[in-house]
Amino acid sequence: MKNGIKIGCLLSVLLITGLNLVNAQVQKKRSAILMGGRFDITIVAKDTATANNYIDTVIAEIKRIEYLISDWIPATQISQVNQNAGIQPVKVDREVFELTQRAIAFSELTGGAFDISFAAMDRIWKFDGSMAAMPSPDAVKKSVEKVGYKRIILDSAASTIFLPEKGMKIGYGAIGEGYAADKCKLLMRSKGIEAGIVNATGDMSLWGRQLNGKPWNIGITNPFNHTNVYAVLPVKEEAVTTSGSYEKFVEFDGIRYAHIINPVTGYPATGLTSVTILGESTEVANCLSTSIMVLGPEKGLLLLAKFPGYSSIMISDKGKVITSPNFKRKKIRKIL
Repeated sequence: MKNGIKIGCLLSVLLITGLNLVNAQVQKKRSAILMGGRFDITIVAKDTATANNYIDTVIAEIKRIEYLISDWIPATQISQVNQNAGIQPVKVDREVFELTQRAIAFSELTGGAFDISFAAMDRIWKFDGSMAAMPSPDAVKKSVEKVGYKRIILDSAASTIFLPEKGMKIGYGAIGEGYAADKCKLLMRSKGIEAGIVNATGDMSLWGRQLNGKPWNIGITNPFNHTNVYAVLPVKEEAVTTSGSYEKFVEFDGIRYAHIINPVTGYPATGLTSVTILGESTEVANCLSTSIMVLGPEKGLLLLAKFPGYSSIMISDKGKVITSPNFKRKKIRKIL
């Protein structure tokens, strides 16, 4: 899930090329269901036992974060915040408080295109093929009555979060996955692991290089042919996230409505079918890709200009490719 909402994650295809075991190193990969989605963890280490041990460490760290911020596990701190909406503030760990602070700051920056209080939104849009007509304007308006990041009350001194109205909820979705991916990368770096990938259901934190010394190769899914990739990007030390509508959408009167919902209006995003962001932080890249899907290319590029360390590739519903001015097209190795 992504704020705004990314209910189904779009996997950027991971392509790992020709392994060459140098310096007796090995590369190990394992998948696990964590935070409600699939994580693929790749570690380059001196031997198999070490690689597997650090994959276990990464999984344990993700589980630790999951049991702080997942809104579908009743005992987590965020579930406690939601259960106490309209009742009382809830004290949370400092890292949860600071993640919430950053999310609200990003909400301000995007004018609400990103909003962690989207979790309270009524699920009136169906992307399983069952919708036969647009919901009424009244139903759409009602669906976002409990949404609004400006109503969230934070007390830094007490480290508390308070939702002042019954029915309000917060949920971190894929921003939480991005945060977890970033934390795991830092953890592995601190333990001397110089190369690896944490792929959080398509949102990736990458560092170092493959065993053969070459950058990791990341494929961007072709939104009009899901079995193929649009481009392959060599990545060494970046986060890569993709938001899009090509897996879950509805179409009325020739307009495609994405499963990513505008938290302000209650209507699905239109105009873009895929947004890929490259930059330092998976958390920030995730916020940007989701927000730009909601804002559209013009406002999206204005937002991205405030983050000079991040670049983007956007693909419109009509197949037009739009790149940010700082995107290095020479990075594209092939287009299929």
